[in-house]
Amino acid sequence: MREYDIRDISLAPSGHQKIEWVKNNMPLLRGLEEEFIRTKPFEGIKISLSVHLEAKTAYLCLALAAGGAQMSVTGSNVLSTQDDVAAALADSGLAVFAYHGATAEEYDRHIEMCLEQKPNIIIDDGGDLVGLIHTKRPDLAEEVWGGCEETTTGVIRLKAMEKEGILKFPMVAVNDADCKHLFDNRYGTGQSVWDSIMRNTNLIVASKTVVVVGYGWCSRGIAMRAAALGAKVIVTEINPVKAIEAKMDGYDVMTMAEAAALGDIFVSATGCCKTITVDHMLKMKDRAILTNAGHFDCEVDMAGLEAAAVEKKETRKNIMGYRLSNGKWVNVIGEGRLVNIAAADGHPAEIMDMSFAVQALSAMYIKDHHQELDNVVIDVSGEIDDLVARRKLAAWGIEIDQLTEEQDAYLNSWNV
Repeated sequence: MREYDIRDISLAPSGHQKIEWVKNNMPLLRGLEEEFIRTKPFEGIKISLSVHLEAKTAYLCLALAAGGAQMSVTGSNVLSTQDDVAAALADSGLAVFAYHGATAEEYDRHIEMCLEQKPNIIIDDGGDLVGLIHTKRPDLAEEVWGGCEETTTGVIRLKAMEKEGILKFPMVAVNDADCKHLFDNRYGTGQSVWDSIMRNTNLIVASKTVVVVGYGWCSRGIAMRAAALGAKVIVTEINPVKAIEAKMDGYDVMTMAEAAALGDIFVSATGCCKTITVDHMLKMKDRAILTNAGHFDCEVDMAGLEAAAVEKKETRKNIMGYRLSNGKWVNVIGEGRLVNIAAADGHPAEIMDMSFAVQALSAMYIKDHHQELDNVVIDVSGEIDDLVARRKLAAWGIEIDQLTEEQDAYLNSWNV
């Protein structure tokens, strides 16, 4: 297997600098790395990762490598790989197959190259590694003990595979861990999406109408931060319970057909396809801004938009403008791909510290328990969630109360 396929190894110094910065702001992962150096829990184990290849994920890779793992790394989005970070990993001796701006064919080739080592553990972000094993390389499944999935989208795909009875190895739904989705999805997405929109447009958010498509944990964070920045927020939903939550959180709730004419900025974060269609775009204000905060580039109907547009031009770096048949323009950030990582730096390091601590500990769980696990999607163990939460509090210097014996007995007795 080739050691790497990256853009330019000479970019490594810049990548090392970025990784060092996040390392200093990720105390949980730093603590695990120190433990891994001593204990070598992954000695002789092959781990393949498909991740948004930037500094924080790179540090996760280095921490696992410090534990003895043989690492093979690729990207999970053609625009999210940072070439200097990929170079730094290659310079550190890891097998890396990714570069920014890869074609669809190059991206698929890199996924295949990442799997050439016949991994024992998979760490996926969106399900592309698992998907390829189940479609093109089923021969690799016998070597795979199990894996971890980071995203809502990936967990949806895995549960569909489990339902069909075709999942060939156990996968931990890291996304569903409390220490992941309550913080990464909400606070991480909320901050990083608006960081990207503001840095790419250089426009004010206050006074604008923001339409948030969906009201899962990512969307809650997006809506919360939009409101805090002074925007009027509209939420669209298909789930009646979530629609009620959005209304009681103070937002207007309506159909996308209604919201289309009202929004200045649109953010979709559903994990579904075609949540913003050309029909919706034709109703929008001139020069409305469209963004996607879901894993794949199908939430905003980019294929339909490309076909329907009568003119297309770059209106600003990372922003493509499309003129529609009615003469109005819509502006799409980051090609309709994951806006916070395709056109920015992703979530804050302190947030990803928790998520990647869950990832690393879940990989250890797979190593230790794979022989007793069924080929299903499994939850992160409560012990891992509790450990990560307690370490995060300790890193902040925060102590919390403990139950007294009397309180514990009270809570565990029916006869009070």
